[in-house]
Amino acid sequence: MTLAAGAVRTSAPGRWRRMVPPALVAGGVIVASVALHLRDPHEQGSWGLCPSAALGISCPGCGGLRAVNDLTDLRLADAASSNLLFVLSIPFVLWMFQRWAVGRWTGRPWNPDSRTVARVSAALIAVMVVFVVLRNLPVGAWLAP
Repeated sequence: MTLAAGAVRTSAPGRWRRMVPPALVAGGVIVASVALHLRDPHEQGSWGLCPSAALGISCPGCGGLRAVNDLTDLRLADAASSNLLFVLSIPFVLWMFQRWAVGRWTGRPWNPDSRTVARVSAALIAVMVVFVVLRNLPVGAWLAP
């Protein structure tokens, strides 16, 4: 069997092999979500003690486990009340995962510009710092979990 000029042969095993990392990430998220659904983090001490909460500080992740539990029960408002930043980040994270997975599937990886990655990372860190400061001040108490 010969290929026409310019034709590219795609190997099915190669494509499936490329999809292992996205499948493992998706599987890990599903397993963690099921675990958080089955063992309710709203119950005191059900997932251990948070070091920052023990110090009286609500970090950017505080309430994240409760938010996932709320989302598995389809309670979006409760999830936003637990950790608004986490809930607002979900569409962005899903978009990035989709870009990565489609790139792996098609064999054309998604390679964002390093300057863009640096700018987005700096903006994310700035948002997280503002979020932490606000949720730990009386004016932003509504952001606390």
